[in-house]
Amino acid sequence: MFYLRPTEIQHSYQVPPWPELFSELARSARDYRLERFYRAGAVSGDTPLSEVPFVAMDFETTGLNVKKDAIVSIGLVPFTLQRIRWHQAKHWIVNPHKPMAEEAVVIHGITHSEIQTAPDLLLVLDELLTALAGAVVVVHHKQIERSFLASALQARLTEGIEFPVVDTMELEALIHRAKPLGLWARLRGQKPASIRLSDSRSRYHLPFYQPHHALTDALATAELLQAQIAHHYQPDTAIGDIWG
Repeated sequence: MFYLRPTEIQHSYQVPPWPELFSELARSARDYRLERFYRAGAVSGDTPLSEVPFVAMDFETTGLNVKKDAIVSIGLVPFTLQRIRWHQAKHWIVNPHKPMAEEAVVIHGITHSEIQTAPDLLLVLDELLTALAGAVVVVHHKQIERSFLASALQARLTEGIEFPVVDTMELEALIHRAKPLGLWARLRGQKPASIRLSDSRSRYHLPFYQPHHALTDALATAELLQAQIAHHYQPDTAIGDIWG
């Protein structure tokens, strides 16, 4: 086992001071639900991981292109380092109002008839934002959840959304892809360690879950972060060292 020092964390962009940014966004938000979400605030960057309220979030979508695809299901699992609050977990199927490719149906199993009778995202937005308020969102590949939710709200409210995120895929890449493979390893056919959710979980001996169900994947992500912190960080590590 080894522990990562704060100086070893590399963010792909400048991380904003989330509490201050939320105060500004609360003043500028036009939709009452977004204003209430921002007014709930964000934890400060020096908060120890052991004191942070997390919510794991996962989306299933019609595809991976945020410009032409949309969200079809959302899974949320609130947790802390000590406990997963499964009784507070939430799952919604929502109508994307966009064509869904047959390949997508095969992957996530949500049928055309299910989405035709599902509510629009706007009808579950209040409950969704209430569940996220005050927490740090945890995802596996933040470009999906961040961009798709912002795009969905932009289309419905003409304003997007911003929130702090811990990306378990990014942490796994930091841990297992920190050093590029040498020439000899490449010649022998060795490949970089997989940072897919299921492969990442297997390194920590976590159980296998059937992938591509938003609620199950959210649970899998929550458990993965707990394992990553237990193996590579300390409970008193500041959240600012791992969020983005």
